[in-house]
Order: sequence, then C-alpha cells, then structure tokens
Amino acid sequence: MALSKNARYAVLLGGLFGLMGLTLYPVAISPMMDSSEYKKLQKINRRNIRQEDIQPGNMKVWSDPFDRKKPEGE
Repeated sequence: MALSKNARYAVLLGGLFGLMGLTLYPVAISPMMDSSEYKKLQKINRRNIRQEDIQPGNMKVWSDPFDRKKPEGE
C-alpha cells in the first residue's frame, strides 16, 4: 500500500525534526536540565586561575549589580 504524498511529506519532516532533536539533546537540553556535572568540571578546570590576575584593564571582578549596599549602621 503506497502512502500518499502528504503522508510521505509528514513522515519525512517528522524524521528530520526527530533527528535534530536527538542530535541537540546531549548538547543543548541535557546541560540545562542538570548542570551539576558542568559546574564540577568548571571548578576543576579553573582551580589554579585567579580571576583578579587575568581581569583586563584593571577592571574589578564582576559583582551583582542588584546587590544593595548595606547602611553604615549595620
């Protein structure tokens, strides 16, 4: 039994999207769902790097712009 043109087209598109999804899962989706492995690797790889030493142009190391200053009395 032959599939109609529309059914073949749907199967082709479904296969292509499925293949793209399988390809992108380990690269894009999995790290977003569980980032603990990448945080551990980053901690190991950056162990001997002091950020103050490699900061360009004597700029201060990044800090949270929304961090509120505490009043002097506290």
